[in-house]
Amino acid sequence: MVCRCALIEGRLRGNLHCDDTATINYSGKIPGRISARHIVVDRKADIHCFRTVRAENIEIKGRMSGEIIAQTVTVYRKGSLEGDVTARAISVEKGGVFSGQLVIGQTGLTQGELLPEQAATASHGTDSGFPDAAARPLPAT
Repeated sequence: MVCRCALIEGRLRGNLHCDDTATINYSGKIPGRISARHIVVDRKADIHCFRTVRAENIEIKGRMSGEIIAQTVTVYRKGSLEGDVTARAISVEKGGVFSGQLVIGQTGLTQGELLPEQAATASHGTDSGFPDAAARPLPAT
């Protein structure tokens, strides 16, 4: 489905692409892809997305699980997000919950592409001089 803006209240079986805003007020599983400029997960929504959700901005006021690629993600005080997030910025208000992996940076890159130089230097060993010492972990992004 291609739309100007959408309000999802029932099952979405296909793919949804919105040029503007998609508001989700639905509880259940969404097997299709969702992409929009702006996505709002309403307070009463409880959704599980099986495919990647892509958006410029995502606001989560209810519960959501799945993989997200976005410019900005905001989890409000009663919101809950579980899953992998790749974004330029994320904000979790006091009382909001985020559980999962987070990659901050360019949304088109994978974690390995974000840190090519550090990954190469970490694989060359340690500076401690001890033969059995573990390699230092990569810095957080």
